[in-house]
Amino acid sequence: MALKATIFKAELQVSDLERHYYQSHSLTIARHPSETDLRMMVRILLFALHADDRLSFTRGLSSDDEPDLWATNLSGEIDSWIELGQPDEKRIRKACGRAKQVYIYTYSARGGSVWWEQNREALTRYDNLNVTQLAGEGVKELVLLAARNMKLNCTIQEGEVWLGNAFDTVQVTLKRRRSVA
Repeated sequence: MALKATIFKAELQVSDLERHYYQSHSLTIARHPSETDLRMMVRILLFALHADDRLSFTRGLSSDDEPDLWATNLSGEIDSWIELGQPDEKRIRKACGRAKQVYIYTYSARGGSVWWEQNREALTRYDNLNVTQLAGEGVKELVLLAARNMKLNCTIQEGEVWLGNAFDTVQVTLKRRRSVA
């Protein structure tokens, strides 16, 4: 018998001083059985970074044809394809062909740096590709915020992100590897 996804709920208050975006979002997150709390919390952080009424979580790990998050327009076209991890070049090529903007976020300090160095040259040919590494010790500490029901506040300013609840706040630095947006 296959394991089912675990459902998490989050009330996310976003204060993005860079985009002048201030909004609350009620999120329902399905955590795949093979997904860790850290990866799920990074997905929530990415939602905050790109928060928009059209942004949604996808089937993620259980689908090869979808990213972790995306924003589609009223015509059904993909405006933003947001991927977490270290995808291979074939997947990136496919995403860049389907979406107006593609965002890749790595969150493993050593692995993300190695992946970037190995793929940097091949990735420069995509005009709509943005690559960012989530840096700092705070990335690992995001698991402190994981709970079945969460009330989270996120502040984004000058390449720094603070995500917290009533008890803990975690700081994550955005290290932009490639930015075209």
